[in-house]
Amino acid sequence: MSEAIRETAETSTADKTDAHLTGTFAALTLGSVGVVYGDIGTSPLYAFREAAIAASAPGPITREIVLGVLSMILWALIIVVTIKYVLILLRADNNGEGGTLSLTALAFRAIGRRTPIVLMLGIVGAAMFLGDSVITPAISVLSAVEGLKLATPALEHYVVPLTIVVLIALFAVQRRGTARVAAFFGPVMVVWFCAIAAIGVLHITDDPRIFWAINPYYAVTFVAEHGHIGLATLGAVFLAVTGGEALYADLGHFGRRPIQAAWFALVLPALVLNYLGQGALVLHDPEAIANPFYRMVPEAILLPMVVLATAATVIASQAVITGAYSLTYQAIQLGLLPRLAILHTSAAHFGQIYIPRVNTALLAGVIMLVLMFQTSGKLAHAYGVAVTTTMVVDGLLGFVVIWKLWKWEWWKAALLMVPLVLIDATFLSANLLKLLEGAWLPLLFGSSMVLTILTWQRGSRILIQKTRRIEVPLDSLIRSLEKRPPHVVAGTAVFLTSDPDFAPASLLHNLKHNKVLHEHNVVLRIVTADTPRVVDDDRIRIEPLSEHFTRVELKFGFMESPNVPKALAVARKQGLHFDIMSTSFFLSRRSLKPAAHSGMPAWQDRLFIGLARSANDATDFFQIPTGRVVEVGTQVTV
Repeated sequence: MSEAIRETAETSTADKTDAHLTGTFAALTLGSVGVVYGDIGTSPLYAFREAAIAASAPGPITREIVLGVLSMILWALIIVVTIKYVLILLRADNNGEGGTLSLTALAFRAIGRRTPIVLMLGIVGAAMFLGDSVITPAISVLSAVEGLKLATPALEHYVVPLTIVVLIALFAVQRRGTARVAAFFGPVMVVWFCAIAAIGVLHITDDPRIFWAINPYYAVTFVAEHGHIGLATLGAVFLAVTGGEALYADLGHFGRRPIQAAWFALVLPALVLNYLGQGALVLHDPEAIANPFYRMVPEAILLPMVVLATAATVIASQAVITGAYSLTYQAIQLGLLPRLAILHTSAAHFGQIYIPRVNTALLAGVIMLVLMFQTSGKLAHAYGVAVTTTMVVDGLLGFVVIWKLWKWEWWKAALLMVPLVLIDATFLSANLLKLLEGAWLPLLFGSSMVLTILTWQRGSRILIQKTRRIEVPLDSLIRSLEKRPPHVVAGTAVFLTSDPDFAPASLLHNLKHNKVLHEHNVVLRIVTADTPRVVDDDRIRIEPLSEHFTRVELKFGFMESPNVPKALAVARKQGLHFDIMSTSFFLSRRSLKPAAHSGMPAWQDRLFIGLARSANDATDFFQIPTGRVVEVGTQVTV
């Protein structure tokens, strides 16, 4: 089996960075430390504390509890993060890209078609990742600022206001892009990991027998002997591996090898040393469980450590926010969400984008969480469900890819992935025990996102079906125009359509009201591929239909920004009659109204219409010059 994995690795392109990114292996490794590992790197602030408290409730902290909890954390890092993500899923790249939606597209390719089950898995995984994007900034920054209570108890009442100020500042600078501050992410996080490793080593001597926790026996026996409490503790232990899914999501930015090198050379050793130090400290002084991370820090450097922790949590939050932008962008390109305004904040780095509406929604959700829960301890109950769901989805989709695309026998793929999925499912079950304590929140948010995506898809299908009833087959229209040709004017007209077999509504309205036909007419369809990017040789398909009509299909990857004029300029070299200065782009602007019988409930009708109205203008989305656009209005009931 290991030979098969190595053979797959040899053909993988995951270790290749995108063309828009340049840099040495060392620079990419440093960058991955700053972006990829921000979330999991700040977990020591709260993970061990919450797990130990859950394990001891309602009694005292004992040696059995400390060793059991610490053993579970260490082996969660090994199994969930190291084996599943670092060694297996990082190899499952989609032309160099990773993440749940990329894995979904890869599964589609493996099966050969879009299946409802795989699509639903992708939607659920994406929705839960967005839920994680709301919780991570709140719990990370809040847990860091809480260190002020130890340094200066009088500041306890200012923790929540200061957290909100930091979060508002973080979201406010998103519009400027991450280009200016990204260079500082790596060095700051390197300092952070070195610092947490150092304070861990400083306290391991408090009780060197803490190394016994490396034995998985303590983890297994604790869960087996403590029943419900053991399962509840597993839910808290999972806080130590939240952020592991970011390894795969950021694959396209840094490549497989730099991410793996950073994990094994710095991140994993630093995390292990810090957790061992926290465990040894609590064995020596059980009262330290109130905040073992900051209790390890010498008093003289406590305030600088709080500042460093706050910087690290801001970086962790930045990484998740950027991931939310990328995921939303992929969902838009795959047709799962309406077109939203997307701003590119860097001319050099394609992946640096800003989506105003997503930014506003995330900020509102994060501030609401901070005000609702007040402390990182309470907020920890809401954390974990979103991430575990995403990890279960990644495992199931990974099985499909390994079986169908990597051509493994099904039982070998199952032997590799089923145990990992079962472990993730166990963590999910443990987190669901906290349903009434806050875990309902990410489930509510994720369900809302799933409902939104399904409504958009269902409404779009109904809209296409209703529009098709009144559409005219394009071939029939061309034959009719050849028999009774209208007045022909010079120039080129481009008519955008979702179905090139039928005449676009804008073409019919132009013939009906203007009673003219352009000398060259292009019926243009824009297709989103199941790959992140499409090479220019595969981007354009030209099909002449008659003297005046040509059918053109432009294909873009789901990570690309569609630029129609630029693509048509390339098509011109392939024989398409096209001059941007004498070309008009005809678009249909639909005014949607609810119908008495639409196939959807009335509330879903209103939701779909609201989503459609929130969509960004097609002119901006496809980067068409506004001075060359003619919009034709039509009213449609859904």
